[in-house]
Amino acid sequence: MNNTQTTLRRFTLGACALALGLGMLQAQADDGALYGPKAPKGSAFVRAYNASSAELDVSVGQTQLKQISPLGSSDFKFLPAGSYQAQVGNAQMAVDLQAARYYTLVSQTGAEPRLVEEPPFTSRQKALLRVQNLTDSTLSLKTADGKTAVVADVKPDGRGDREINPVKVGLALFEGERKVADLKPVTLERGEVVSLFVTGGQGKLSPVWVKRPIDG
Repeated sequence: MNNTQTTLRRFTLGACALALGLGMLQAQADDGALYGPKAPKGSAFVRAYNASSAELDVSVGQTQLKQISPLGSSDFKFLPAGSYQAQVGNAQMAVDLQAARYYTLVSQTGAEPRLVEEPPFTSRQKALLRVQNLTDSTLSLKTADGKTAVVADVKPDGRGDREINPVKVGLALFEGERKVADLKPVTLERGEVVSLFVTGGQGKLSPVWVKRPIDG
């Protein structure tokens, strides 16, 4: 093998290694987009959902969740498990965060903030639809025509889950046989959890899809 052939071979091997390395980095970046950055062992995860009509700032200990828009959410942030004082807008509350668990702090107009647990979802093949029912009514997530229940009979202050294949779906919220609201179509990705937070009461319910921000 002459010098030209040796140089060409080394260049080809180097290019292949570079392409493989870039592919691995892209895969890691894609995983990060779905699952977030790796946290130290013993961490808890917390985000905030703003069910009010004004921009919201939240802090949990030294962790800051800033400028959350109305009907919007922050991304999850990790912090050491333990007991903290949380500031949710103008309200304060004590929270106990356990290791390897996910939580959402919910701010509602005219109500005390709530800490809601969000059990982790580990499948990378399917998506998870979750209903967080923070109302005083039993609610079901169904197809828009009401014929098929997707997440049925979620009790007041309860949670219901359903694994489904990744797809864009149009659903509706029902109280018994009565349709409460048609929901915006939502696109589900593999490995993703999409939560429907339902707040309000006395016939004035506010259902909002909450998923991780795209730039999270």
